[in-house]
Amino acid sequence: MKPILFDLGGITFPAYMTFILIGFLVAIWLARREAETLGLPGEKVVDLGIAMLVFGVLGARILAVLTDGMLDDFIHLCTEPKLVQAVDARVLYCTADAQCGFDYLCNLDNNTCYPPRDCFAAIKFWQGGLTYYGGFLLAVPMGFYLARRWKLGAMRMADLGAPFTMIGLFFGRIGCFFNGCCYGGRTDSFLGMTFPPHQTRPSVPLHPTQLYEAVAVLAIAAFLYYVVRPRQKGQGEMFGWLLILYSLWRFNVEWLRIDARGSLGPLSTSQLISIPLIALGGWLVWRARRPAAKLTE
Repeated sequence: MKPILFDLGGITFPAYMTFILIGFLVAIWLARREAETLGLPGEKVVDLGIAMLVFGVLGARILAVLTDGMLDDFIHLCTEPKLVQAVDARVLYCTADAQCGFDYLCNLDNNTCYPPRDCFAAIKFWQGGLTYYGGFLLAVPMGFYLARRWKLGAMRMADLGAPFTMIGLFFGRIGCFFNGCCYGGRTDSFLGMTFPPHQTRPSVPLHPTQLYEAVAVLAIAAFLYYVVRPRQKGQGEMFGWLLILYSLWRFNVEWLRIDARGSLGPLSTSQLISIPLIALGGWLVWRARRPAAKLTE
């Protein structure tokens, strides 16, 4: 685990956001190249990608704040920071601020570390705390709207970007691995990895679910580009398969994860979102493959 990827002239580059940025740049470069091959305006595809990135980050942060169980902490960070636990403090018991590490303070009332007051913590997405589905659910409608407005074809753009979205997510999951988030539960298999412990993560071999997903999304990208694309019958088919395959994967891998995230009963927030997306993907594939469908519709 390496939350800070490197330091350049006193400027730190967090692994999580650095890999997300790399993923976006790679995905948008590939999408532009594919668009120009198809005779579409590459610069408009770049504009579309940037707009979707902005709304994707916004949606990803909103869903994370609302569902990952930290809403009360964000409120208390502004109103009463002593109520917020410093989960990655260097010590469990403190008598001075210096013992806590980072910029944490020591609460002498109960000898525990707590973070300093921060009324803007909820919007500091660069410190981590983004959900893929939150970004997806806000970025996709905005992408459809702009694609129609710019006369690019909403479903055409969705199909074009489907495999490259998965490639971008590959880099995002590598960022999660370096950041030490999105980890799975304990395992005795050879796949288990021990992450540096803090108060919410045990120092035992855990499923590296970040790496599982990195491999899975690369496989989905390859399937979409090399299997679905050459056999595509109508607009929306590739995007439909993206929804089906990723949502099925995400629903199942959620059973392995133990990191903090929202839930409703036995199902996590991501599992609940996956169910209608699988149905929507199935409908898009059926719609695209019906006899009347055309690639130019």
